[in-house]
Order: sequence, then structure tokens, then C-alpha cells
Amino acid sequence: TLEAYVLREEANHWWKNAKQRIGAGGVVITWEMFKREFLIKYFPADVRNRKVVELMELKQ
Repeated sequence: TLEAYVLREEANHWWKNAKQRIGAGGVVITWEMFKREFLIKYFPADVRNRKVVELMELKQ
């Protein structure tokens, strides 16, 4: 679908740029490095903090 294509292209563009930035000088990119960059881009700290608050306020 068009949506999947657009998302894939955006993700590919982000990864190409992130890889050049964090892997500069031949640095081996670890999972932790990738995860940090991914979370910064697609799940910023303010969103994570809001989700933590939502979770803590859940009532059964």
C-alpha cells in the first residue's frame, strides 16, 4: 500500500542518515546505539514519560 511505502521510505531515509552520524569513523553500531537513536526519533522522552504516568495511573 501507499502508506507502507511512505513509512518504509521515511524509515530508510532516517536510518541512512543515522548510520552515517553514529557510525562515523568506522564505529561498530551496537543494538543499544541503534535503540537510543530510534527512541529519540520515534518515541521521544516526553511521550515515554506520559506513557509511564498513564501506566501508573491505571486502575483495575
